[in-house]
Amino acid sequence: MEVIKVKNYDAMSEKACSIIMNRVINLDNPVLGLATGSTPEGLYEYLINTYKEGEISFKDTATFNLDEYVGLAPSNPNSYHYYMNEKLFKHIDIPDKLAHVPNGSAQDLDSECRHYEQLMRDRKQIDVQILGLGLNGHIGFNEPGTSFESRTHVIDLDETTRKANARFFDAPEDVPNKAITMGLETIMDSKEIILLVSGARKAEPLARLLHGEVSEEFPASILQNHKDVVIIADEASLSELEI
Repeated sequence: MEVIKVKNYDAMSEKACSIIMNRVINLDNPVLGLATGSTPEGLYEYLINTYKEGEISFKDTATFNLDEYVGLAPSNPNSYHYYMNEKLFKHIDIPDKLAHVPNGSAQDLDSECRHYEQLMRDRKQIDVQILGLGLNGHIGFNEPGTSFESRTHVIDLDETTRKANARFFDAPEDVPNKAITMGLETIMDSKEIILLVSGARKAEPLARLLHGEVSEEFPASILQNHKDVVIIADEASLSELEI
């Protein structure tokens, strides 16, 4: 794993943008794996700005989001469909049919998981997968104990994850208990992975990722087994490491 140390969150976002721009410009029909939450918001702002300045087009780019809450309609402001539209999709020229997010309100969730996997297989492989790092080591919504061999599936959200995400909801009890998420094996199928890490709260999990054992109890540790992972981390998140 390559670690790129940057000064702060803005520098992290800008660096990630430069890598994504390079891939989108130079690859034919690029496929991006996207994340949600507060970590990638700066990246999306930079991508929007580069598009508006005419430096990049997404008209031939397909995207697949990592996850979606179960039970939230795409029109719900707390859904990741809504997040992606507000934070990125509606500001760029990506065709609606190429921007994929799991359907958390599907009647048959297992069928939706299989369908989402098939959509990704139809695109052969994700070229670049963006990830954030959960405090308990989750990537996507793959909580501790998730099998390293998992494909897209429905997951019961850990209480630490629900608590961390409660700031986005009106009340903690409004946070859904379940989500659809790409599995760990699905994520590892990506050609390239970019892990974004920012803030002192992420210092301990980042240190564990880099120097701890590979274990399903810390899902992000599987990234140690991937051949092309770039970690873009700011000074605060690297405070427990000598880098």
